[in-house]
Amino acid sequence: MKPPRTPHSVEMTIDQLAARVGMTVRNVRAYASRGLIPAPRLVGRTGYYTEQHAARLQLVRDLVDRGYTLGAVEKALADKPHVADSHALDLLTLLNDPLGTVVEPERIGVDELSRLAGVEHDDAFVDQLVQIGLVQREDDRTLLLLRPVLVRAGAQALALGLSRTRVLGLFDDVTAAMSGVAQSFVSAFIDDVWHPFLEEGMPEERWPEITSRIESILPVVSQAALASFRHELTAAIEHALGEELGTLTGEQIDRLLGG
Repeated sequence: MKPPRTPHSVEMTIDQLAARVGMTVRNVRAYASRGLIPAPRLVGRTGYYTEQHAARLQLVRDLVDRGYTLGAVEKALADKPHVADSHALDLLTLLNDPLGTVVEPERIGVDELSRLAGVEHDDAFVDQLVQIGLVQREDDRTLLLLRPVLVRAGAQALALGLSRTRVLGLFDDVTAAMSGVAQSFVSAFIDDVWHPFLEEGMPEERWPEITSRIESILPVVSQAALASFRHELTAAIEHALGEELGTLTGEQIDRLLGG
């Protein structure tokens, strides 16, 4: 009786491997020559590769796409040979799309963006948006919104009457505050979950649990941050309104009450 086939038992030639991972044969050979993938099983002069090789190539490609040099990738793989490529890919997948809701960049005309914001088009303001990484210019009349949800929220803030300078300042404030929250949660997770896992030697049977926890903590943090922000915003509005009402003259209060 033949043993059951496993993903690693499905073999392919180098051409099939390249097609499998969406790379050129030339790049596959280049990575192989640096020892970034294991040697294939040779039959005569033909090498046969498995899904293990495909996972390793996908990992290398993802790391290179993230800006790592091949030398750095080579060192990382040599330093952590006990970490399965599939687990590393699972982690990279989570990093690429942590909430499962990737928002694609959006093209929009400069006139349309101005209309959404209720303001006249201002090239200097667009240049500021480009500088802080929110948009890219495609041509004189078209923009690529790199973070469309945030840009549209900023446009709505302008439409509410906030100044351009104020909106940019609020972007800096929100980014700094959210960065602090994110760092706190990540540090807590690393200390309480990841480091104990490392100390256990990263047992194979616990990898699904760890990746599931990483995936689960992201929406938890988002919900906590949103709930806290809503509470603080409500309190801030109530406090500000109380102070402003306390400064009103009798005539202004009459007008407020419809008198």
